[in-house]
Amino acid sequence: MGSIESDTERWVKRVLQQGTAYLWEDEVPVSIACHVGITLNGARISIVYTPPEYRRKGYACACVAALSQTLLNQGNRYCFLFTDLANPTSNHIYQEIGYQPVGDWDNYSFV
Repeated sequence: MGSIESDTERWVKRVLQQGTAYLWEDEVPVSIACHVGITLNGARISIVYTPPEYRRKGYACACVAALSQTLLNQGNRYCFLFTDLANPTSNHIYQEIGYQPVGDWDNYSFV
C-alpha cells in the first residue's frame, strides 16, 4: 500500500485554499476535480481523480457534475474538459452528466 507524499499534501491544501479544487466526500474524501482555467464564457475542469478503492461507485461522476453545476451557477455559460478517447469509463461518465464531444486533439512530434 502506498503513502501520501508531503508534496502532494501541500498541493491539495493549496488548491483547496485557492478554491480551485472540489472534493467529493462519503465520510472521507473519495474523489477530487479541479477547475484550472476560466475563459470569457466558460470554465475548464481538469485533474479528476478517484483512488482505486473508491472507483465504480459514482463518486467521480457526482464530483464532476457538482463542480460543473457550481461553475455554471457562478455565471459561466459552459464548462469544458479534455478527456482521453481511449478511456471509455471517463468518456461515459462525462457524457452521462451532459458533456458532449466537440473535437479531437492530436499531438505530433517532428524530429
